[in-house]
Amino acid sequence: MMKHEETQRRKPDGVELELQTSMRHRSRGSQMGLLLLASQVFQVGLDNIPPVTLAVLALNVYLFLFPAAPLLRTCVSVQQAYWFGDWRRLLLSPLHHADDWHLYFNMVSFLWKGMKLERRLGGAWFLYVLSVFSLLTGVVYLVLEATLTELTQDNSYSMTCAVGFSGVLFALKVLNNHYHPGGVTYVMGVPVSSSYASWVELVLIHVTSPGTSFVGHLSGILVGLLYTSGPLKPLMKKCAEFVSMNGYNSQPRANFSASGPSGYSGTGAEYSGYHHYSPQNTAHHSASNAGGLTEEEQLEMAIRNSLNDRGQTSQRSPPPPYGFNLSEEQELAEEVRLRRLRRFDR
Repeated sequence: MMKHEETQRRKPDGVELELQTSMRHRSRGSQMGLLLLASQVFQVGLDNIPPVTLAVLALNVYLFLFPAAPLLRTCVSVQQAYWFGDWRRLLLSPLHHADDWHLYFNMVSFLWKGMKLERRLGGAWFLYVLSVFSLLTGVVYLVLEATLTELTQDNSYSMTCAVGFSGVLFALKVLNNHYHPGGVTYVMGVPVSSSYASWVELVLIHVTSPGTSFVGHLSGILVGLLYTSGPLKPLMKKCAEFVSMNGYNSQPRANFSASGPSGYSGTGAEYSGYHHYSPQNTAHHSASNAGGLTEEEQLEMAIRNSLNDRGQTSQRSPPPPYGFNLSEEQELAEEVRLRRLRRFDR
């Protein structure tokens, strides 16, 4: 394997040659894709784009203009990530694009998906979803490519390098169709049910554009299904709750005063929490609050207070609207209440 690795480094494979060609075209291109993307963004209006969607779009454009590394060092493959241990490619590959048209089509698609999903999920959760999808799409891609290598005994699958945001877009498409079921999506002018739009688009893109990564797009669909129909969403919720609890517990605890277990000096006010009493303390506490009355007397006093409260409430309430009088049932209920009150007053 080490010998094959050295040979591979001396002679780049087809994907590396394709990326090198894209880089040369990118350096001397007209950047028409960037101009069209800017026109699309301003046509929508910056005020109409949610903040997370706008920030992610701006990050992709920035890394296209000022890449963190050359494309050959940002694309993800089993060879580079697993064999050579360059795991940072999982983070870099979704945010880099081969040319301006690649960036344009991906970002226009993300613009519309992001606007709908961020408004539904909220900015914080949408950013969380994007982060997980970006990382997990690369992981699933590596697993699928490694599986194909084992099944076919063809190392070219492990050496195929992918770059771009389209895998994440397919995951977002599954998510968007899940939240807006029953609709119709037009794929190349053909109306398709939203439930099958991702699969139809996967096949059509691979047929019409053979240079695209079929496995990369398939990885996005699988990640989206893991979220909508699998364990990914509950797992993400558990992780978010765990982080929230740790963040809450990590806050400095309030100092309790020496006046007792219920004294709380954090806000300068008394805070009564849960108290534990022994049976003797409970009996003493109840007797002191009862004022020396027996249980029957306490019950009678409670009923009288309740009846009086209801009578006062009914007296304070405004007259019925539009001059309507009380019904016979209401008058009968009031008479019963007064009789009970007179009985206790005797």
